[in-house]
Amino acid sequence: SLLVNAAGQPRKEKVKLPSSLQGRKPNSIPNKKVEDPVAGNVNTSSLATSRQHLSGFHLIPPRVMLGVLKEGCTYAATVILKNVGVNFSRFRVKQPPPHTGLRVMYTPGPVAAGLQVELEIEIFAMVTGREDAGGLEEVSHDIEILTETETLLLPVRANILC
Repeated sequence: SLLVNAAGQPRKEKVKLPSSLQGRKPNSIPNKKVEDPVAGNVNTSSLATSRQHLSGFHLIPPRVMLGVLKEGCTYAATVILKNVGVNFSRFRVKQPPPHTGLRVMYTPGPVAAGLQVELEIEIFAMVTGREDAGGLEEVSHDIEILTETETLLLPVRANILC
């Protein structure tokens, strides 16, 4: 029960449900769904009772932590964008601003159901010129991946050694 804890005593604070049980993914912003007259609907009995969205992408891993980087060097990490829906779906990546040193390389185009594409996250480690950083400067940016149903946010974090 949500009213009592494991010892049987009444709870002092409310139980926070994880986002997966609330029906949404973490780090995503749902788009207003526009009916696409061309896209076909799947009407099989196994999918008719499902209340989940039958479209969307998952990021593997959901965040990129690059650790401590040497200034002036280029580093890269690979993230997989998997289509977990039942129809093909499209996406595009909003490139980060140049002052972050980040760049995303990928092959555009539709992704079939169950397939995945690789996103290459590349960072050129550069310091923007703050003198109070104390030897490390933190780079933190959320890369926006725009899909047909939602906007996924991919957090990228790194510390640059000055």
